[in-house]
Amino acid sequence: MGDGPMEVTATAHARAAFDRVATRPAWAVCGVVVALSAVSAVAGVAPGPTLRYLPLAASVVVLGLPHGAVDYLVPARLGGRSLPESMALVGALYLLAGGAYAVLWLTAPVPAALLFVAVTWFHWGQGDVHALVAFVGAEHLRSRPLRAATLVVRGGLPMFVPLVAFPGRYRAVVGTWVELFGADLAVTWLFAPGTRLVGGAAFLAVTVGTLAAGYRQAGATRGWRVDAGETALLWTFFLAVPPLVAVGVYFCVWHSLRHVLRVAAADGETATVGAGLRRFAREAAPLTALSLVLLVGFGALVPATPSTPAELAALYLVFVAVLTLPHVAVVTWMDLREGVWAGLSRG
Repeated sequence: MGDGPMEVTATAHARAAFDRVATRPAWAVCGVVVALSAVSAVAGVAPGPTLRYLPLAASVVVLGLPHGAVDYLVPARLGGRSLPESMALVGALYLLAGGAYAVLWLTAPVPAALLFVAVTWFHWGQGDVHALVAFVGAEHLRSRPLRAATLVVRGGLPMFVPLVAFPGRYRAVVGTWVELFGADLAVTWLFAPGTRLVGGAAFLAVTVGTLAAGYRQAGATRGWRVDAGETALLWTFFLAVPPLVAVGVYFCVWHSLRHVLRVAAADGETATVGAGLRRFAREAAPLTALSLVLLVGFGALVPATPSTPAELAALYLVFVAVLTLPHVAVVTWMDLREGVWAGLSRG
């Protein structure tokens, strides 16, 4: 899909737009949700089903599901392929990888669920690494091990910290995924207090160690301050906010929005990020609509018949999992094409 890696950087205009459109709104939304969660906890009032599932429901049409709906254009935009070639390559990838993963869900749902957590951990981490390098200009991430450690930390914040803070709710959500296929999430050791204590302490140590290594690399540069600030914000966010709400909000206003801006900035035919965003919305609409049709069809294949909000949310997330695997392959190629992991020291 192309000759060699490009330089991973964004224009000054794109960086300013990223700060205005992604960073500031995400901080504001996360801050408000943390405050509301704190007030709710003090008052002893738990959010009702409507509020718990609202972010996930919104992600169906607002940024979440659509953010991967232009994958079919990526080889054409970044690899010089013709549009038919681009569509054929990505279509085959989704058919083979997504189809194989759907079969895994139908035949071995517990390994499929654990794979979904692992793949999402990697993918959300790689998304933040790209944003830090391309849009923030993170001078402190000069080595491959440091970028890899940052990927582990950034992906683990939404995927592991909620398990530490809300083990019962985390287990209930993942358990509902596999229950759709008649299975039981028989991994009680993963949610045991000792496992969470050791795992949480280890992950905190990795977080602090990664930021400390970045500081030693370049000092308190703007990139390091942004990285440290975002890391502290996300630790607080996922410790304080119940998992379904936290992951739903993060999926929309953090991960998906950053990816949309990445694609918009890579669109050389648009003069501004705003124009790129509008073009993205138009180009994502057809496959987003197709995805909704496929979601209904996928629901017909699931052994259980989802009826409760928890089961409907589980069906949606499993379907997102099937789409995530080929999407991660596309984004990994984007990382290679844009040089996210090129030209780095090994220490």
